[in-house]
Amino acid sequence: MRFSFWPIARQSWDDVLTLARHVERTGWDGIWYADHFMPNTPDAGDPCHEVWSTIAALAACVPRIRIGSLVAGNTYRHPAVVANIAATIDHISGGRLVLGLGAGWQENEHRAYGLEFYTVGERLRRLDEACQVIKALFSEQRANFEGRYYRLENAPLEPKPIQDPLPLMIGGGGEKVTLRIVARYADEWNVWGDVDRLRQKMSILDRHCEAVARDPAEVQRSAAVLVYLSNDPAFVKRIREEPQARPSIAGSAAELADMVAEFAHAGVDELIVPDFHMELGTAKTEFLDQFIEEVAPAAR
Repeated sequence: MRFSFWPIARQSWDDVLTLARHVERTGWDGIWYADHFMPNTPDAGDPCHEVWSTIAALAACVPRIRIGSLVAGNTYRHPAVVANIAATIDHISGGRLVLGLGAGWQENEHRAYGLEFYTVGERLRRLDEACQVIKALFSEQRANFEGRYYRLENAPLEPKPIQDPLPLMIGGGGEKVTLRIVARYADEWNVWGDVDRLRQKMSILDRHCEAVARDPAEVQRSAAVLVYLSNDPAFVKRIREEPQARPSIAGSAAELADMVAEFAHAGVDELIVPDFHMELGTAKTEFLDQFIEEVAPAAR
């Protein structure tokens, strides 16, 4: 199983670059970055760097590891523009980009920037078409597409990505529509979740793959989960028992190693570890080092 790091966007570029270089040096497999223009909170004063600019810079500054968007909001940019951006960054990175794409969900930034939010159904239908547009541009010399929302007319994309195919990741856990889109178009899929939720979602994804005559093994699966590494039994008990804003696991390094192994046994190909709950400074890098050295080996 691969292990990747997800730095929160609400920190400085210098901090993001420092952390990215650190995880690259210490044996992590990838780094992901979210696509937001502002926090999903009343306080919009925190920094929030644009995803593709940040990923392009990381691609040039950080060698070896995979780099991807988790996930780019389809409502923010025309998919043909995204395809061109992704192809260019794939060249900058030497073939290490993963294009993560989602339907878009954060209403406050749509409203702030005058972007149409649409209904959930419309966003998902646009995502379906966007996947077709991107796949066509990556694979065809001149792409043509006539959809309800997007249109291509003899459209080029040169140079093509280095990777063939450049991995397309779809993020989201909607069982009726999103997972059907994953089955049709995605090379990778991501969702927040614990082991039980992952097993449930993956069984549904497998059925969608079978319905479109696709081998489920062709879709790699990744999970995002907050990780609390602590030897304090009272703290661990509180995290486990109290409701958390995001799926979380907590325990000592040995306990977390067993939990991470369960993700691998469930069929998770990549575990993505965010720093959303961590303070800046040495405590964060110490956590990252202890996790990759003492927890990750159980599932590698």
